[in-house]
Amino acid sequence: MATTSDEFDKLLLSAIDDALTSLGESVKQSIYFHIEHKFNVPRDAIPRNLEEFQGGLEKIFGTGARFIEILIMKNLHSKVGLRLKIEGEQLEFVKYVAAARKGFRKKHLKANLNSY
Repeated sequence: MATTSDEFDKLLLSAIDDALTSLGESVKQSIYFHIEHKFNVPRDAIPRNLEEFQGGLEKIFGTGARFIEILIMKNLHSKVGLRLKIEGEQLEFVKYVAAARKGFRKKHLKANLNSY
């Protein structure tokens, strides 16, 4: 049985795939290759290693990584289907994903409680 965390991780990976695919299939494959081999984060481990993934994107793309992070956040927001409150003025990738994960868990907990 899949846990809420597993479900969220699948949504996150799908959001990342969609964002990277928008850059082109070969670019997506190249990014995953470099993230895995230079930063030791295989694709399936990204949800547990977000800081390393983000750092890899920043080393590969410099300030352009922000564009990719925003694409991922938009895709994740769409997939999770929640309105998220982020504290502070600047939207930070890792904090956004943590807030989305928390909201996703609450949504599923509430749905499970209402089903009884």
